[in-house]
Amino acid sequence: MTSTAERARAATDVSARQRQAVTRACRLIERSDELPSLERLAAAAGLSRFHFHRVFKRLTGVTPKAYADGQRARRVRDGLAAGASVTAAMYGAGFNSSGRFHASAAARLGMRPSAARAGGAGTTIRFAVGQCSLGAVLVAATDVGVCTIALGDDPDRLVRALQDRFPKAALAGGDAGFERWVAAVVGLVEQPALGLDLPLDIRGTAFQLRVWEALRAIPPGETASYAQVARRIGQPGASRAVAAACAANPVAVAIPCHRVVRTDGSLSGYRWGVQRKAALLERERARRS
Repeated sequence: MTSTAERARAATDVSARQRQAVTRACRLIERSDELPSLERLAAAAGLSRFHFHRVFKRLTGVTPKAYADGQRARRVRDGLAAGASVTAAMYGAGFNSSGRFHASAAARLGMRPSAARAGGAGTTIRFAVGQCSLGAVLVAATDVGVCTIALGDDPDRLVRALQDRFPKAALAGGDAGFERWVAAVVGLVEQPALGLDLPLDIRGTAFQLRVWEALRAIPPGETASYAQVARRIGQPGASRAVAAACAANPVAVAIPCHRVVRTDGSLSGYRWGVQRKAALLERERARRS
């Protein structure tokens, strides 16, 4: 009869082999210009086609196709940031159809690819700075949705940071309708447990988007450690990468990176100040109790 310890060791061995298999598949996807067939990926992983698909999604949080799409989007962003033309970045990332690329470019880049390459050129970004109990709050949005929510002590510094992020975008003051968006964000800061019912226009890698989605699943008044978030997205060894994704969050409170803490429960760094992080958590806990 197999002992409990032997069964546990066997399960651990299987899990380790599966992680290694999925890692091999990820490296194959990253090296390939075109998405390898599911049969080829499964063969590289040493698993059946259907078993491989299930294991890959369970361990990475996305399907092989979604992982490949994220890698290609990263290549496009890297190419645009390096000064490549849109066409060169597109083909360099493995897209063989300009129509298919442009049809979904906004979903990948958060704005038109030419605008992403040119620091927001050709894009109009409305913005306004308001005041809340935590200081100044800047809200900026494209035609797609809110792209920036930033907190700070100096309104001018917040505006300069927005200009640095989108140096060639046309920045315009918000109209009366936009002021309602600002009011909604201020309300979110004052009562973060209420959530934000506004569209977002956020850009990120496939990994960052998975982390940000996991953060939005943390209930108000609760916290999770970086390690817990890493496990929830199927990458238990990615705690540091999770922390980096939290630091890259462009929309304070709307994506609640303030709910992520160290393993011992203590507060770690926060892009907009640890004291603001503590205040947001306290408000959520008070409302919950």
